[in-house]
Amino acid sequence: MQVFNTMSRRLETVEPSEPGHIGLYTCGPTVYNYAHIGNYRAYVFEDLLRRTLKYNGFDVTQVMNLTDIDDKTIKGSQAAGVSLTDYTKPYIDAFFEDLDTLMVERAEVYPAATDHIAEMIVLIQRLFDNGYAYQSDDGSVYYDVAKFSAYGALAHLDMSGMQAGARVAQDEYEKENVADFALWKAWSEEDGDVAWESPWGRGRPGWHIECSAMGMKYLGESFDMHTGGVDNMFPHHENEIAQSQGATGQPFVTYWMHNAHLQVEGRKMSKSLGNFFTLRDLLDKGYTGHEIRYVLLSAHYRQTLNFTFAALDAARSALGRLDEFSERLTKTAAACDATALPAWAAQAADRFGAAVSSDLNVSEGLAALFEIVHEGNRALDAADLDGGAAASILEAWLRMDTVLGVLEAEKVDVDDTVAQLVQQRQEARAARDWAASDRIRDELKTHGWEVRDTPEGPELRKC
Repeated sequence: MQVFNTMSRRLETVEPSEPGHIGLYTCGPTVYNYAHIGNYRAYVFEDLLRRTLKYNGFDVTQVMNLTDIDDKTIKGSQAAGVSLTDYTKPYIDAFFEDLDTLMVERAEVYPAATDHIAEMIVLIQRLFDNGYAYQSDDGSVYYDVAKFSAYGALAHLDMSGMQAGARVAQDEYEKENVADFALWKAWSEEDGDVAWESPWGRGRPGWHIECSAMGMKYLGESFDMHTGGVDNMFPHHENEIAQSQGATGQPFVTYWMHNAHLQVEGRKMSKSLGNFFTLRDLLDKGYTGHEIRYVLLSAHYRQTLNFTFAALDAARSALGRLDEFSERLTKTAAACDATALPAWAAQAADRFGAAVSSDLNVSEGLAALFEIVHEGNRALDAADLDGGAAASILEAWLRMDTVLGVLEAEKVDVDDTVAQLVQQRQEARAARDWAASDRIRDELKTHGWEVRDTPEGPELRKC
């Protein structure tokens, strides 16, 4: 398996520090609001990486942080007049609901920053001991970037114009603001009751130290993989490297991977443009988790993804075709034991595995998948596929779905109105009232459902 390492800017073969096991840290949500589809582009990419590592035989320990202390969460809790915990909990709960909707596998650990203050204080003290940290006049603690000679290597920054001694207190900033960053922020009235005691006075951690402390606690001082969006590359990941290696003297991460941005209808997602969507917004428009996941993973993770409603509609059609093929295979396989995989299916399955194992090339993987659908349907139409062969293709199908997470038909709840219409249509058909049956079928379409008649009874599909 090969991945593109942001640090080296080239494809590298995955060789974990512990044979057969990958330690994977994936940047999680800042829980100040509902996550938007740009966030979920990153989480689906990270899920695809996790699944592909497992497909290639690696055991994976994934850690995804929950950022519940930063400028945004504190500002939001103060504005709402509630505690930080009460403010962030609904968004944490919603985040896990969204992961389930998108078929994102759960990480092994979801550490919250508020539960790891002690580890952050220890790490900051190590930076003091090693000469990388200093305390400013206001009591805050900063990292001395000039002391770390490798600073800027990940983002390929030109450090020649950096102003020595300049400080940035906010958690997020632009490349033009390369400067010393806050490790510990002295308490201010704006923080309200969000504060902890430390050797440097009452305050709270900066955003960047949180991930270093939690990553090293659960994965060790050096581990295999760290991912996030390209916007995390600087300053966040650059600062993680500086403070982690400044404390330990050891390499922090072997493989860095970053996904590109998401646009909506060809434009940057923005509330002012009216193209800002959370997952819930799309579900309210009648789309399903499978359809949204399909669009989010369909473009290569290092390419900008243009998220459109036309793409969602195309995903519905594509998934419908996949579901139909799966149903045909299942009926043909019946209770048969799998036999040898047909040569055309074996070749396509191999191409799928090679594609996803080459830096998660899902586009080529999907092309191989639909080749199986095309050849399989042709064989089924010609009655050239027996039960054993169909069962073997189903096994390969399920193995591919361990990577994609979209091939099992999604269970969609049918509301009472739609259920009643289906019953009325069945009664009309029993009475041979074909005009009423057709009228109800058309009415079902206005509710977003297509009904198909089978020997086993009516089947509903989203349309």
